[in-house]
Amino acid sequence: MGKLTVGALRVVLVVVLVGTVLVQVLMVWTLISGRDPEDGSLPLTALRVITILGMVSVQVAAVCVGRLVTMVRRGTVFSHAAFRYVDGVIGAIVAAALVWFAVTIVNAPGQRDDPGVTVIMGGIGLAILGVALIVLVLRMLLAQAVARDVEAAQMQAELDEVI
Repeated sequence: MGKLTVGALRVVLVVVLVGTVLVQVLMVWTLISGRDPEDGSLPLTALRVITILGMVSVQVAAVCVGRLVTMVRRGTVFSHAAFRYVDGVIGAIVAAALVWFAVTIVNAPGQRDDPGVTVIMGGIGLAILGVALIVLVLRMLLAQAVARDVEAAQMQAELDEVI
């Protein structure tokens, strides 16, 4: 990875982290203060709590991706240490899907006249789970690469002994 790519990705990750923390602080402040600027047509307290939890999943994914980028930059990504960060990304994506399903459930009673919105929201939740499956497949590819790297190191050690 080039320095420009790494730098740009780090800037994006920092902006995402700062933005999500600000949203969380505003949501918590709104919940604590009791001053609701909305008319209350939806269960806004539930949606605010769900939003706060959703932001946590985004933050976990951002931190894990940041650690993986650091490992790529150092050349240590093909190691067993990378698996915990990839697992963190997978867990964050699954958590985001569950949060999205919670939003769908909270929103569903208001969509009785037009249930298509709820179906579309459910489809989006399934698509988010599909992303988690894609990352799981990439994790399996990483496992194969790590295994090949370990095997190559063992063969190199044996070759060094012979020479």
